[in-house]
Amino acid sequence: MNLIRATQQGLYCEAGDFFIDPWKPVEKAVITHGHSDHAQWGSKLYYSSEKCLPILHQRLGESLPVHTKKWGEKFKIGPTWVSFHPAGHILGSAQVRIEYKNQIWVASGDYKRTPDPSCDAFEIVPCNTFISEATFALPVYKWDRGEVTAKKILDWWMGDQDRPSLLFCYALGKAQRILAELKLLTDREVFTHGAVEPLNEIYRKAGVELLNTKSVMDQPKGYNFKGDLIIAPPSAHRSPWMKRFKEPQTAFASGWMQVRGTRRRKGYEKGFVLSDHADWNELNQTIQETGAEDIYLTHGRTDVLSRFLEEQGKTVRLFETQYSAEEEAS
Repeated sequence: MNLIRATQQGLYCEAGDFFIDPWKPVEKAVITHGHSDHAQWGSKLYYSSEKCLPILHQRLGESLPVHTKKWGEKFKIGPTWVSFHPAGHILGSAQVRIEYKNQIWVASGDYKRTPDPSCDAFEIVPCNTFISEATFALPVYKWDRGEVTAKKILDWWMGDQDRPSLLFCYALGKAQRILAELKLLTDREVFTHGAVEPLNEIYRKAGVELLNTKSVMDQPKGYNFKGDLIIAPPSAHRSPWMKRFKEPQTAFASGWMQVRGTRRRKGYEKGFVLSDHADWNELNQTIQETGAEDIYLTHGRTDVLSRFLEEQGKTVRLFETQYSAEEEAS
């Protein structure tokens, strides 16, 4: 029996009668992290890592029924033993280890291996079967370390002090990673969009050191933001919210910026390659290091990665999911 299978509600563990990151309401939902394509409202009971809880409360409501667990703490759901292990994607992001009889499966959720001062580092969890994302599963995608990209962002910002500098990135995870990386390089204050600031406070309460930030909306009328860095979600780009900034320089931070055409197509002046997902080398490194004989791939370039792994003698299958590989979240 396969311990996990794909259903219309999400990835289902029949032995434990629970779902992993379901996209429809279910009885029991085991959540890897707080991004909206993995954590959705409506299930009767949720399980998550302790560090994920404040994000779930922020996004799905304080009354959400959640059982939280420490990293590596084993707990039973039915006859299965389950535990959460760091995925390195965003604050509180987890891999889910499921043990039943002689099987050990790991559902990794979204993950990365590149060091990140804003979240716990990825942990290798040995298993028989490994479920991996494939968002950036092309050899062209290879990341620099975060501090290298942060220095490029700082140089871009400081290079034009006559205009506001608008940096667009995903509000949860990416924005806080940038602020944590920049904290190691400067003490300049940064302004943020209203969607970003509440999430910054969650990170700070978790002990993550970020640059000092202020909400754009709290600034007095007529403040010109000249020489300031403003961090905002992609949804704010070319919106009425931007009218308060006079002739800003704009940039987008995402793994998709590895391909220059993406930047041109979206109308940003500058692109910074910074992803919270594993690159091509990290995907393959991780799959090898888990020791898994069987690999399941979800969302992304599963076609390329599956062929590459099969040529190495791996057994590869695909799970069709509704998890996102959209540019703004990566």
